[in-house]
Amino acid sequence: MKIAIPGGSGQVGTVLARAFHRDGHDVVVFSRHPEPRPWRVVQWDARTLGPWTKEIDGCDVVINLTGRNVNCRYTAENRREILESRVLSTCVVGQAIAHAARPPRVWLQASTATIYAHRYDGAHDEASGVLGGGEPDAPETWRFSIDVARAWEQAFNDARVDGTRKVALRSAMTMSPDAGGIFDTLLGLVRRGLGGHAGDGRQFMSWMHHADFVRAIGCLIDREDIHGVVNLAAPNPLPNAEFMRVLREASGASFGLPASRWMLEVGAVLLRTETELILKSRRVVPARLLEQGFTFEFPAWHDAARDLCREWRRRQRVLEAA
Repeated sequence: MKIAIPGGSGQVGTVLARAFHRDGHDVVVFSRHPEPRPWRVVQWDARTLGPWTKEIDGCDVVINLTGRNVNCRYTAENRREILESRVLSTCVVGQAIAHAARPPRVWLQASTATIYAHRYDGAHDEASGVLGGGEPDAPETWRFSIDVARAWEQAFNDARVDGTRKVALRSAMTMSPDAGGIFDTLLGLVRRGLGGHAGDGRQFMSWMHHADFVRAIGCLIDREDIHGVVNLAAPNPLPNAEFMRVLREASGASFGLPASRWMLEVGAVLLRTETELILKSRRVVPARLLEQGFTFEFPAWHDAARDLCREWRRRQRVLEAA
């Protein structure tokens, strides 16, 4: 297959591109700042039609992952970039598909599990999940993230691409041992003795092992009967305190200093990020994948954490020996 991945130069895009390239597929990544990779990389501005559209015409699959990193302070400028990078890129990908003489058979569009409401009780699936934004105790910055997610999906839903199946990927945190990813960041905290619970530790964390993420994307490509919203998350989200305890055990750390809410607020200012990324409860389950018979290789965090730590250590040994 020929697989086009707009915005595929980040962690998740690299995970997918690497896996598809290894399996012999023709992979092309669209990037604003192209760098040499084992697969092809072409330049685009994520806003306007250009020569990159030739890669859409005749390809089999489009996986649009474009979006400015949300690990930042939500200043007015950053908010504008976060919103526009998602909405404008989705619109222009839709235009390229609509104008293609041979449009792709499926368009997988990144979204986010953050679109669901902050809650501790029931889990969010695709049919009964409650969209966020109306929680009375939610900070304004959390509501901004919901607004972005809604606008992102609306741009996708508005795209008229007859003949191309569309799937919105409401993804949880994809855990891979790659440098700079969310797992690498969390493991770094644990290794420095800072891997205790955040806040009261009750907030749920939804996650997905990178191997299952790749397999799920492959399933969604192959299954012609699946369209609309799909949650990409392991079936067993767990509270932050338990999540971090399991990670400490898997990494061999005996202690993790907890961080109170006020400590996290101060740290977020110093690190130029937002506490939403760690304090919002994301309890998301992949009902549609399970209904379709998808089998997770890593359904439980205990096994996933041990596998990720083992692979992280192996990569570190390779780097040290180089």
